[in-house]
Amino acid sequence: MDASRTPDAPPSPAPVPGGPGQPAERPSPSRARRLAVPAFYLAGVTAAFAYVGTVDPNEPGHYPVCPLFRLTGILCPGCGGLRSAHAFAQGDLVTALGANALAVAGYFVFAGFMALWLVRAFRGGPTPRIVLRPRYWWALGALALVFVIVRNLSFGSALAP
Repeated sequence: MDASRTPDAPPSPAPVPGGPGQPAERPSPSRARRLAVPAFYLAGVTAAFAYVGTVDPNEPGHYPVCPLFRLTGILCPGCGGLRSAHAFAQGDLVTALGANALAVAGYFVFAGFMALWLVRAFRGGPTPRIVLRPRYWWALGALALVFVIVRNLSFGSALAP
């Protein structure tokens, strides 16, 4: 029990926001302001996809070669990602999956995240966060490792770009 209060004393009033010693409540930002950040990210990704969709990575000289592949001959999880993005931007999902299936899955995850972020920004809700337990991060890392191993073996050549 609090020794400073007597049992018969009324409870102290709750602090008033904006009162003495309290920060003032900020007005909620306008809808356009809330949509600015996700729209900026979406515009950047759209511009990148437009560039990759226009400049074919299958023609040599436009993009650098993967350093891991150049030095070791091993396909990393990102190898074929530009060819996949090019095919995806052209609307050829089958070719995109053949170039890098993991990247195509990432495109859809990103699209879902952006849709959620835009809807929440439009409605004034909180910014979505990607919060996964460590075991799920480890599972994603293990999935990427299995993808790399399988695509570099002869029986997994269908996953190679």
